[in-house]
Formats: sequence, structure tokens, C-alpha cells
Amino acid sequence: MKARIHAAALALLLVTSGCSAGSSATVAKDPGTLAIGYTAEPANFDFTRTDGAAIPQALLYNVYEGLVKLDADAKIVPLLAESWTVSPDGKTYDFKLRKDAKFSNGAPFTAEDVKFSLMRVKTDWTVSIKSTMDVVDRVDVVAPDHARVVLTKPSNGWLFSLTSRLGAMFSPTGVADLANKPVGTGPYTVASRRRGDSIVLKQNPAYWGRKPAYSTVVLKYIKDPTALNNALLSNGIDVISAITVPDSIPQFQSDDRFTVVEGTTNSEVTLAFNNARPPLNDVRVRRALSYAIDRKALLDTAWAGRGTLIGSMVPPTDPWYEDLSNAYPFDPAKAKTLLAEAGLFQSGQATPSLRLRIPNLPYAVSAAQVVASQLADIGVTVTIEPLDFPAVWLKQVFTDHDYDLSIIQHVEARDIVTFGKPKYYWGYDGKDVQQQLAKADAGTPQEQIDAMRQVARRLSEDAAADWLFLFPNVIVAKNKVTGFVRNQVSESFDLTGLAPR
Repeated sequence: MKARIHAAALALLLVTSGCSAGSSATVAKDPGTLAIGYTAEPANFDFTRTDGAAIPQALLYNVYEGLVKLDADAKIVPLLAESWTVSPDGKTYDFKLRKDAKFSNGAPFTAEDVKFSLMRVKTDWTVSIKSTMDVVDRVDVVAPDHARVVLTKPSNGWLFSLTSRLGAMFSPTGVADLANKPVGTGPYTVASRRRGDSIVLKQNPAYWGRKPAYSTVVLKYIKDPTALNNALLSNGIDVISAITVPDSIPQFQSDDRFTVVEGTTNSEVTLAFNNARPPLNDVRVRRALSYAIDRKALLDTAWAGRGTLIGSMVPPTDPWYEDLSNAYPFDPAKAKTLLAEAGLFQSGQATPSLRLRIPNLPYAVSAAQVVASQLADIGVTVTIEPLDFPAVWLKQVFTDHDYDLSIIQHVEARDIVTFGKPKYYWGYDGKDVQQQLAKADAGTPQEQIDAMRQVARRLSEDAAADWLFLFPNVIVAKNKVTGFVRNQVSESFDLTGLAPR
């Protein structure tokens, strides 16, 4: 995640607010300090062994850096690599490295660290997305400032994957306690942490690049959306990283003390089907559920209509996007017919009953209520089971696959590729999709676009999931803070561009 996962998530432990607005306001009065409110706290600092989006949201580009990163337009740009070249056969990448970068523990950054970091993904990482690095054959240290990566085959997606947590650079002297003591080359270091409350980042005095405008950034974790809003209104924080309930947006828009930044994300809010478990292993059932859901009504209810209906695992910021939002128009009668064809309403048979196991996040809870109500209209009983997120949801749904339905915001970029992994929590095993994904990764840029569109269409035909809406990016900040990226295109909440007005 993408589970993003934001899971997601791709993205993401809900915690209670453990610090009064008054104490936070004291911190925020220092002009060199910025306080940002989040709802999802990292369970720890080790994204090599912990799934979800909360850790890279806080640390990627801020504490950890990679060879490359995504800019505001989702373009791959240099970071620790000053430049790179690709061989004609697409299998060899030569990276020219910055000579002045060093880790926060004082160790210099060299090509040896590139080799250590990329090969370590294959040997030591345990998170679900590590398989993206399987295509790496070897990393050669040509010179201290020259790393050569040789792939087993051409891969269009590999360089893009380096913009994510997978590309984070580590020092062999800095991985002893990743869960508690991150050691990166970024503009900030982790100064302290209060579990259930906050993480404090301090400016890295040895940073190789442009110094960040704020010497201290306090990441405040506040579970309740109302409390999060009140923290901004009462000067407890300076920024809300992402509005979690849309009803509060007009309040901030009408208050000239604040700026509301609205854009899009690559975070698909998805109704996941357990394709490996009856009755959802029957495509007719999955299609029936897709026809039974009025996604426009759901979006209006769950997010005041502010998201985007997309109908696929492809956001508009991807080159192969096409609008598939009308593939399953709201049609309860057709849904009932398909369920009958699947044999679910035969005489003497119990009413179909499904467990909808969701993270206890506001968007998921609101969306689940709509889904349960609309599926009840076609005779399907849905039991909503909220689970603590990320720990319980990741264990029971994502890892153990113990669910029928779930709703989750998948935050990782280009995470449609997860449907090519039969052991992923979707339980989807489509040979054609796997073949098309392989063709897309190895082909020309146009072949990649064509094949990825075929993948999205096939997933739609198979109703492998129901893509409810694309999550909007809504940031609210005091007017004194500038430099926000309108569209959230990476896993990181990038602090490096923020500055006082």
C-alpha cells in the first residue's frame, strides 16, 4: 500500500491526542518551528519491515533520501544522484553521485551505500512491496561517486520505484535500530518521539543541500477530526496535513486566517473483494456488488463530493489513465439478476452475508455505511467490523486475508501492479493481467501505456475490486506558511519546500 498500503497506506495508526492545545501552541510560537497535524501515527520508524504509509509519509525525503525523487509534477528528478544514464538495452543504470552527502551519524554517502541499500531490499526487507527490487541482478561500485545497477531484464517501473521508500539510502553503520533510530542523509533528523502524541524533527546541521526554512518541525498526531481542526483554530498547530472530514472545509475557506490547498492524490479508495473466497471468487457476484453501489451517492456522503470517480486503480496523473468510472453504472436490478445467476437466491438458501472489515478511519467508516445500506437493497447482508489501524487491519486483513470485503485508501503510486501478485490480499490470480504487466514493464514507452490500459480494462471486466473514488488532497494552513504541493503524488509529506511567508 500502496496498503498504500496508505495502504496504504499504502497509510497509519490512529492515536488519541496526548498533548493539550496550549502546550502545542507554545511550541508553535517559535518562528523557526512548524507544527503539522496528522491523524495516522507510525507504529515505528522502520518502513523496511512495517507496511503502511505513515512511516514514509513522515520520513521519506525529510529524513531519508534516495537517488531520485518525484517533483510536484510527478517527474523523476535527481536527489542523491546528480545524474544517471541508461544503456541502450535498458538493463544498466549508471548513477553519478553527489560527493558532499553524508549520513546523520557522520558516515559519508558513497556508491558502497547504494549497493548496500538496494541489495538489502532483497535480503532484509519484509514488506509487501520489496518484490519490485527482484529485477536487480547486481550493483557495482565503479568509483566512490559512481554506482552501476544491472537489471536482469529491462524494467520501465524500476527507476520510478526508487522514488518511493524502496529507494531510500542507508548506511551499514545506521541500521542497527531502524525502528527507533533512523539514520538518513536528509535535511532533518528525528530528535524525539512521544508515542501517541508527536514526533519532533530537527534540522540536520550536516545536510548537503539547501537548508530547510524551519529548524524544527513537530508532527502532531490527533485521532479525532474535530480535535484536529480545533488544534489549528486554537494555534495548537500550524497545518493540517490532510483534512479527514470534508464538512469542516467551508469553515476554513471562510476564515481569512487560513489557506486551503485543494488538489488530487494517487490514493484510490477501494472496496476490496477477497477474490479467493466464496462467494466472491465468482465474477458474477463481484460484478453484482459493483452494479449495486451508487458511487456518486457514496462520494457525496463520505466526502461531500470532493473526490474523483475513476473506476480503476489508475489516477489521472498516470500516463495510462482512462476514465472507466461508468463501467458499472448503478443498476440494482442487474445486480439482483447476477446474484440469482450465481445461485445465491436459490430456494432454501440463506441470505448472502459478507463481513466488511475496515480500518477505523473516518472515510472508511462513512463509506462502509453507504455500501452496507446499498447492498442490503439487493438482499446482501453486510456486517461492518471496524479494526484498529494500522496494526489490527494490517494483520487480519492485509496479512491473514481474513475478510470478505474491505475499504482502504491505497496510497502507493502505480499500485495497480499489486493485482499481478496472486498472494496479495486481493486474492486475484489473473494470468492475462500478469502477462500484460510484464509486457508493460519491458516494452517501449508506448507499449507500456497500451499494456497498462489493457490491465486496467481487464481488472474492470473481472470486477477485481470496486474503485469507489480517488481521495482528494486538502491541506489547511495558517496564511504564514507557504510552499505546499497541491497534488500529493508521492508517499512523502515533503517538508523541504515549506517556508514562512
